[in-house]
Amino acid sequence: MKIAIIASGFLPVIDGVTVSGFYRLKKLSQWGHQVLLFCPDYRSLAHIYANWQEYTGEILPGVKVINLASTPFFVEFETNVAFYAYNKLIRELEQFQPDIIHVDEPERVYLGFWQLPAVKFAKKHNIPCVGFFRTNFLEYLEDFFPLPAPLFAVLYWFIKKLILRVYNSYDVTLVSSTVTQEKIIQLGIKNTLYRNLLGFEQNKFTPSLKQEKFFTNKYQLPNLENKVKLVFLGRLTPDKGWDFTLNNLEKIFQAINVEKIAFLIVGDGESRNKIATTLSKFTPHFHLFGRIDPADIPAILANSDIHVTTSEKETRGLTILEALASGIPVLAPNAGGVVENIQDGVNGFLYHPRNSEDFVNKLKLLVEDSTLRYQMGTQGRLSIRDKYSWTKTVQNLLDTWQEQIDNKHNK
Repeated sequence: MKIAIIASGFLPVIDGVTVSGFYRLKKLSQWGHQVLLFCPDYRSLAHIYANWQEYTGEILPGVKVINLASTPFFVEFETNVAFYAYNKLIRELEQFQPDIIHVDEPERVYLGFWQLPAVKFAKKHNIPCVGFFRTNFLEYLEDFFPLPAPLFAVLYWFIKKLILRVYNSYDVTLVSSTVTQEKIIQLGIKNTLYRNLLGFEQNKFTPSLKQEKFFTNKYQLPNLENKVKLVFLGRLTPDKGWDFTLNNLEKIFQAINVEKIAFLIVGDGESRNKIATTLSKFTPHFHLFGRIDPADIPAILANSDIHVTTSEKETRGLTILEALASGIPVLAPNAGGVVENIQDGVNGFLYHPRNSEDFVNKLKLLVEDSTLRYQMGTQGRLSIRDKYSWTKTVQNLLDTWQEQIDNKHNK
């Protein structure tokens, strides 16, 4: 199959969309498919991503990555495609002649091009063009645009109209979460199709990576061995629930001895300094790892004790799956797509969103009961076993693409 993918982002930016996109390409390459992937150009961020050129050009057999001219995005460590790059996109598509076009986060790409990505091209050539709903940007507006209520209402209305126009223009809108699918149907997206499309390299995430004095030997942090290690994994941005976490630090340390726990924060973003400053007022036992090579994440998870997220707006939650596979329980809000894999009281805890007392009480239970953590970790591994391999989820995507190709030809 010849597949054109227009992506809102790609490596070396590290998040759920980019990392899963790379592993999807690896599997497509192994199976002999031809893929042309378009993504933003990161040369302007070379001071952050010195290795950006490793992810451009022919990065895998049959897979070519084309970086499109880009402009700054809302956050300092990302860019977005520029409107003047659209002609290059169309020229490359004409030369490649794909069987199908797949667009990740098309609303974000639309904001760069100021036109529907590849929809006219697909209609002209009678091939399917599908969108993949990855991020609920409407829910993030309040985090990045703290406007007075009347102005915020206008912005919300405008973005909602844009999102509906974009997604309803595609042959189908793919979604990998039943919770998110229900939300966007209520929003007004009429062409949704749920498939299990979220995968990860499950064999790499395992409790067997747990080592004695791991953080001492690997990161020169000798004082963590006897502490319960809370790992926060993801972008350090306002939409990830950090205000809730930081606002509850005093209550956490009123309920839990400060010497018992350590905060391990893996990731980077605009909230980094705020997080460091606030945590330093309450505990010396916090460590900001910054951006970590994805290859090091499995060992960090396996050598931690609890994965904590306070983000209420995830459409799915890849880090949840990785933590469960690593044999550690998860504490998360009962909101968004993360709830699909957390069985409350079985493989982790779900606390009532924005309920400080419930959050602190459940965190305290996990911190103080090592047997409970072990039991939940064991159940976590069992709960996701054999469900999210890349072989299975990429095959699901290929089957869906083939269905769309067949539907187009049969019309």
